Amino acid sequence: MAPPQSSETLTPERILEATEEVLRRHGPAKATVVDVARALGVSHGSVYRHFRTKAALREAVTKRWLDRTSEALAGIATDPARPPQTRLRDWLAALFEAKRRKAGDDPELFATYLVLTKESGEAVGEHIADLTGQLATIITAGLASGAFTVPDPAVAARAVFQATGRFHDPGYLAVWERPDAQADFEELVELLVRGLAAG
Repeated sequence: MAPPQSSETLTPERILEATEEVLRRHGPAKATVVDVARALGVSHGSVYRHFRTKAALREAVTKRWLDRTSEALAGIATDPARPPQTRLRDWLAALFEAKRRKAGDDPELFATYLVLTKESGEAVGEHIADLTGQLATIITAGLASGAFTVPDPAVAARAVFQATGRFHDPGYLAVWERPDAQADFEELVELLVRGLAAG
């Protein structure tokens, strides 16, 4: 057990780190706020001062997990050094790889987050809006350069996101493990790039 600490040294980020570890150890059904407090060496009241309910804590840890992916992709979406077609290919590949890596590197935590994302409608909705917004940024850059010819970048972004769902929606985890998954992904991306260019 960690040594006792004052609640003044406790930060939301430290609580979220501890929550992630507790979820990894116990799973979402058994993990409690008391477990998180114990891992931090504080009272559960100290945790509740930062997160008013267990649901709020679970929502925040889910958002933190999803934000890691969004933040990693944001740099690709706004990279002016890459042509829009390359940016789109790279962004979609990075999203697919991030999801596969999370599933493969830490399967217990990935399984936990599958449960938590079903509870966290707001966090998931914000995540999808952020990702489709990044796609719209890429497509808008493509329109400006003449690489893409679509009437509405936001509509096209949603279509691209939905079309590639089997390569980033965790419900398709079994598909990602197939030997032909990478080839299927690359063929789909090329079809989408050509479609955006053709308008």
